[in-house]
Amino acid sequence: MPNFDLPILVVDDAKFSSMVVSRALAKAGYDDVRIAHNAPQALELMEQRPVGLLIADWLMPEMDGLELTDRVRQIDEQEHHYTYVMLLTARESVEALAEAFDRGVDDFVYKSEMNRQLLPRVFAADRITDRQNSLLSNNALLEQRNQELQARNIVDVETGLYNNNYAGDRLERCLRQADSRGGACAYLLVGIRNWNTLKAQYLPSTMKELATTIGQRLEHLVRPMDSLCRIADNQFAIVAYFDNPEHCTTATFRRIHDGINHQALKTSVGYISLEADMVLCRCDGQIPGPGVKSVQQAASQGLANAHETRLFTEVRARVPEIA
Repeated sequence: MPNFDLPILVVDDAKFSSMVVSRALAKAGYDDVRIAHNAPQALELMEQRPVGLLIADWLMPEMDGLELTDRVRQIDEQEHHYTYVMLLTARESVEALAEAFDRGVDDFVYKSEMNRQLLPRVFAADRITDRQNSLLSNNALLEQRNQELQARNIVDVETGLYNNNYAGDRLERCLRQADSRGGACAYLLVGIRNWNTLKAQYLPSTMKELATTIGQRLEHLVRPMDSLCRIADNQFAIVAYFDNPEHCTTATFRRIHDGINHQALKTSVGYISLEADMVLCRCDGQIPGPGVKSVQQAASQGLANAHETRLFTEVRARVPEIA
């Protein structure tokens, strides 16, 4: 069933058009519909009270629908809220729509098909908005859990990821698992080569936001069972176990390398490109096997070499000699 309490904001510089849309929504049962006649007014109303669905004309004076979408996404990030953005348009070219999707627009209603398309798309937006904001609410609970973990000194304060202490503990458990069960333990080190350059260019608040965004990008790239940690300002570590050692290769982790280097990260000050290098320290099950410090040292040296060569390589940790 539709959520008729869904807060909706209709933005159109043409008063007749905005009235047509708002009346159609009211007739369908939605009772929380506000109207703005330009984008700046819409932003003021959203600052006063968030909306679940924004229906805006693509072409408006002062600020068009795409620029408005950019601003809405920034507000959403700050407020940990999700706004479904639907544009009213007469433009039906594939290129125009592709650009709009890239800018964060969720859906379109063609003005020529308004009477037929509007309500079905609003009903769909209603469902998606509810799910997205439920996820954000759950994420807030997870953040609270992270704060509890922080009290145990295993969480990075800025990003909410595990920190270097946890990385060492997890690596030790992973090495023991590889020794007892076979398989392989992977310690992947990711270093942001241009971190200091960015640090000189942006404010500390932006660098904190960037670190968090890097963590979020990496979380989408690693497997659910892998442990992602931030071990230094510009370094992230991934601890992973593989039942089959043949699967523990640089090729397996190539998606992480490409995902960080080939797509800029969106922040409140714009898109920021990273230059990241990676090294994989692989430890097959063996007795005696390398210790945590040996693995970390081998990975650190390998990352320093990667910063010079720009190559993603595999290194091996030194195994203690048997007396």
